[in-house]
Amino acid sequence: MNQPITIMIVDDEPIIRKAIKYEINASHAMVDCRLDDDGHVEQRQLQVLDTFASGPQLFAALNASVANRPDYLLVDMEFQGEPTGGVFIAERVRRQYKKIDGSDIRIIILSGRFDNPLQNEDDRLSRINDIGGVVFEALHKGANAFVSKNAVGGFSIENIVRAISCLERGERYYFNYPVMLTLMEAAELYFEQQRHPDFDEHISDEEREILLLEAAGCTAQEIAQRLTRWTENDKSVQEKQKELSRKFNIVNKSGARIAKALQYGLIDACDIQYLKR
Repeated sequence: MNQPITIMIVDDEPIIRKAIKYEINASHAMVDCRLDDDGHVEQRQLQVLDTFASGPQLFAALNASVANRPDYLLVDMEFQGEPTGGVFIAERVRRQYKKIDGSDIRIIILSGRFDNPLQNEDDRLSRINDIGGVVFEALHKGANAFVSKNAVGGFSIENIVRAISCLERGERYYFNYPVMLTLMEAAELYFEQQRHPDFDEHISDEEREILLLEAAGCTAQEIAQRLTRWTENDKSVQEKQKELSRKFNIVNKSGARIAKALQYGLIDACDIQYLKR
């Protein structure tokens, strides 16, 4: 018989720990595992080795025996009052612990945080931001899957079994309902915000022209000479450059101002008329 896929659980709710362990072990849950690149599969049984109420309990067990380290760790996201406490437990596991063969322990983040019904459009947008931040943090910290604790009709291990099955078949990540419904939207919004972060300061036409001239390679004196319609001198230009740096919340450096102006879309590279020296 094939060796079982082993699991450890970390959750500060005793009923959740006991329910998952009982459901998996008593049902002799099986998953399909890919054997090779040709797509050959075999079935392996899931087995919960142990459950823990805290990170220190888990780490003590992992330290005590390398041979008994699990294939999978199921860790609650909202842990002991911390909204993403489980993610930091997962990060330490990913950083410090390996299985006996040197491979990583795969990590599944459990949460019921995103299962509450949405009342309106504002709630939906809030959830998209919430999911985007938490899911990307979990991935960054080393999680392989993100699944809901809840299911229609009550608690079910179906989500956990499906996550492990997908990962065993070669998928790098797995997300289940309801996260799956908004993950793409959350990802698009997340990366769009990284490209075009919010900028609430007003930039005048004069300030925009200063940025364009600065990007073209002009000194403060040369900028002042080109802004004669505003009767500027180089010192007043320098003051405006400092004010722009303040608005951008950056050090008062030319390169940083230009980079921020491009990032926020305040100037376009096509509009820069570079000086020839």
